[in-house]
Amino acid sequence: MFGAVFARCAADRGKRVLIVDKRPHIAGNCYSQQVAGIEVHRYGPHIFHTDNSQVWQFVNRFARFNEYVHRGQVNSGGRTFSFPINLRTLEELWGVSTPEEAKLKLAAVRVPIAEPKNLREWVLSQVGEELYEIFIRGYTTKQWGRDPAHLPASIVKRIPIRTTRDDRYFDDRHQGIPIGGYTRLFENMLDHDAIDVHLQVDYFEQSQGLKTAAGKTVYTGKLDEFFEYRFGELEYRSLRFETEMISGDFQSSAVVNYTDRDTRYTRIIEHKHFEFTQSKQSVITREYPLASAKGLVPYYPVRDAVNTALCGRYLAEAQKSGVLFGGRLAAYQYFDMHQVIGSAMAMARKEFGSATVAPADEAADRRRAA
Repeated sequence: MFGAVFARCAADRGKRVLIVDKRPHIAGNCYSQQVAGIEVHRYGPHIFHTDNSQVWQFVNRFARFNEYVHRGQVNSGGRTFSFPINLRTLEELWGVSTPEEAKLKLAAVRVPIAEPKNLREWVLSQVGEELYEIFIRGYTTKQWGRDPAHLPASIVKRIPIRTTRDDRYFDDRHQGIPIGGYTRLFENMLDHDAIDVHLQVDYFEQSQGLKTAAGKTVYTGKLDEFFEYRFGELEYRSLRFETEMISGDFQSSAVVNYTDRDTRYTRIIEHKHFEFTQSKQSVITREYPLASAKGLVPYYPVRDAVNTALCGRYLAEAQKSGVLFGGRLAAYQYFDMHQVIGSAMAMARKEFGSATVAPADEAADRRRAA
């Protein structure tokens, strides 16, 4: 996503751009594909949300968005709860029915930890032992391959805790899924005479020729790989997906998280519920977390103390390289989509100044989006 957004911003400013991608398709981890009329998110669910009006305006040049608002669910030990934690969750679990009752109950169960040092301690200090065990411990251990006591609290701090019945996962003003799928959004974004896209190209196998051809290189792959792992390998988590087509409706929800440790997968995605389709068929995907290894897609950077320090050494090298680095892998940082888009737009402004896209081109973009 970073590369595609930067490429379009550069093209809008009169630059010629060559995109090379190792995969056989565009759109990176956002890639979606039609299966029996259902848009399937091939690399896990992507739910767009932002409060940034410039980012929202930019993506709406290339896609129309539906009004999907994510309301999560958690399955723990066979019971289903509303998530993120809100008054409905606490009512299901404890029988409290008002915001005041919820606040009093949470105050009673919190573990008094003045300065939480890790993810486990932070969650205990906010919601106590029972909610930690139901919603956080098993899921986090599976997802990250380590006990929450050995992970930074920043991983979960972005998830809201509410004492109202607001069960939205995200607070952002703009939310939705691109109608027609993410791949179509990327096709429209890259539909520009100044952009060439070459797929199934390994940058490292052709780096010398590519460096010669380009006045400037923007790199969005693994940060440590760019520097040939000279300081050691950064740690990532990967995923394995099992997808199947079924008849009917499997879970009546787009995403259900499975938080108990005995269930090997972390969530089940039922793709048709992102688009409100009434299809009699359904496509579901079980998502299994894995340690990253050669040949696997690196999804999540493990930002513990050791990896953060190692990342700092690579970023210092990046600043001296003359290459522009962006995106989740090249920054070694977890980003939501709107954050990636915003950072790519900001880098383009820094490199090229304000956009000069013609109004006629904007109109053409909106016709494609429709």
